[in-house]
Amino acid sequence: MNEHLHAQPAPPQPGAEPLVRVENLTMAFGSNVIQRDLNFEIAPGEVLALAGGSGCGKSTLLRHLIGLQVPAKGRVLYGARDLYAVDDKEKAALLRSFGVMFQAGALWSSMTVGENVMLPMQVLTDMEPERREQEARFKLALVGLAGSFEAEPATLSGGMRKRAAIARALALNPQLLFLDEPSAGLDPLTSAHLDELIMHLRDDLGTTVVMVSHELESIFALADRLLFLDAQSKTMTALGPPKALRQDGPEEVQRFLRRGAAAPVKEETPS
Repeated sequence: MNEHLHAQPAPPQPGAEPLVRVENLTMAFGSNVIQRDLNFEIAPGEVLALAGGSGCGKSTLLRHLIGLQVPAKGRVLYGARDLYAVDDKEKAALLRSFGVMFQAGALWSSMTVGENVMLPMQVLTDMEPERREQEARFKLALVGLAGSFEAEPATLSGGMRKRAAIARALALNPQLLFLDEPSAGLDPLTSAHLDELIMHLRDDLGTTVVMVSHELESIFALADRLLFLDAQSKTMTALGPPKALRQDGPEEVQRFLRRGAAAPVKEETPS
């Protein structure tokens, strides 16, 4: 990965109102509790990574944050509005305020790449067709796919499909972007390019990013904070800057963040 990506990103503005607050959240499938008593905030302008061992509930938490799975207990607040207590009209408005990239991209194979990106505009706005195409072409150019508007998803590489999925997630210009394992299954060079794209979205567009990831390179390159979910205790055991948690976090978090220590992430040298 490019060394400049290891520079720690600037922290979110202190005192800014959080975009999302999670209060006393318990996630369960029937009587099977996945995680309990989760309390955290998502600050504007940050990259928050959700991590933990296999089966800890990272993607399940993401589904709770985007309105796809009702909490067993607790609340997910966007501003003062509870995502699971508002009426259908308010919930639809909240859902339009963020974009989601699912793990495998989830592009519709029966549509061109451009049609995939235009779909949220077609379903959720009254935008004219010409404007939808203009916006879709712009979003594809933004993620480095300027020539792929007419392409079929099946013709794209894995990294290109993920970029196209990010373009679709950005279709309605959300201030908040959720990414499920954006680097999973990609070779190191493609993963590094995707990290650069996410960094560009945050630094140049002010997009807040929440990403599920088990890729340490991406976590250390991008995340302002890491939320660690522990599969054994079934709750969050750490929340903070990844490098600080690697140094001083709970033992299981340090072990997780020191995997592959034979090729450690470079620390900044003091100025």
